[in-house]
Amino acid sequence: MKIDADAAGLDAGRLERVTEHLTRNYIDTGRIAGCQVTVARHGSVGYFRSLGSMDLERDKPVADDTIWRIYSMTKPITGVALMSLYERGLFQLGDPVHRFIPEWKGLKVKETAPDGSTRLVEPERPMIVRDLLMHMSGLGYGAISGAAGARPSARRDGATLETMVQEIAETPLEFHPGTKWLYGVSTDVCGRLVEILSGQRFDEYLRSEIFDPLDMADTGFVVPDGKADRFAANYQRAADKTLKLLEDPETSPYRKPRSFLSGGGGLVSTSADYLRFCQMLLNGGELDGRRILGRKTVDLMRMNHLPGAGELRQFAAGPYGETGFDGVGFGLTMAVSLGPVESQTVGSAGDYYWGGAASTIFWIDPAEDLVVIFMTQFMPSGTFNFRGQLKTTVYPAIVD
Repeated sequence: MKIDADAAGLDAGRLERVTEHLTRNYIDTGRIAGCQVTVARHGSVGYFRSLGSMDLERDKPVADDTIWRIYSMTKPITGVALMSLYERGLFQLGDPVHRFIPEWKGLKVKETAPDGSTRLVEPERPMIVRDLLMHMSGLGYGAISGAAGARPSARRDGATLETMVQEIAETPLEFHPGTKWLYGVSTDVCGRLVEILSGQRFDEYLRSEIFDPLDMADTGFVVPDGKADRFAANYQRAADKTLKLLEDPETSPYRKPRSFLSGGGGLVSTSADYLRFCQMLLNGGELDGRRILGRKTVDLMRMNHLPGAGELRQFAAGPYGETGFDGVGFGLTMAVSLGPVESQTVGSAGDYYWGGAASTIFWIDPAEDLVVIFMTQFMPSGTFNFRGQLKTTVYPAIVD
């Protein structure tokens, strides 16, 4: 990447605090194997560093073109894909989901009585498309096994997005749609809606409508043999707080095609590719003359859609998400900051963001014309507050 801190309105010396902090506290101490940080502003990259190792077992340093598992950072891409079909008039946010998935018309809600007994009741209103985009559908992950986005049905050979929604038709909802927020398979269902509305397989639609137009050549559901040497290993924290290999890049499931194309967590990408996706959003849906979404559609996605413009704390039905709940609103597949005071974090009201199960993060700050991307391969996410730490080191480098 071409780096020009002056063009980005950033102080290069102050940005080196990012390098020093991550090296001293995470790389040198062995808390993580390696990482990569990109800071872009005014359309220019002001900081880009590759630190540590992408594969400890093979003694391979992080390369500038390392391929990372982005897990739930897949979700905003799925949201953009679905909203591109919204722009074609193929659905409205308030449309009932059963209009497109008829077998869901009879979905019931599981209610629990004070004595612990349960019963199935009719939903207070049908699940709508917006509920899926916001994790307010009543669908959770259920018994989570493995990384975010890995559904039980996805672990069976031959499973597809279609077979997943067929299974869900037999499963009661956790709550009445639109009343609570629960991280789950909602975005995988959005991927299935893309297939139904477009008539294309989900990966084919992403390639033709997003990845090819944005020149995101290294983003997809598979790492082909020709790129395998660029694929990072994935690590987890052992009981003694040391790193333990979780997934070897040579034997990873990402090395061969899979039938289940998870819109919630199935993609791999590079920092350069994901920067192009984020810059497109920051530009109001366009990059290098290629328009993916209209400006007003991007504005709609990054607004806080929670009832009463509330915060996640009021609606969360479970403890898990790729962000905290305080001072956080939620848009269409992305969290939205309600402001620095509310979140107790330096930044801007209205910045929007998400993360992935292997501790990857990004945020987009329209007020500062800023994109920040952090890539690593460390599970579980949330072990370290990388977002907060990066905010405290990046924002002080703004000089214009």
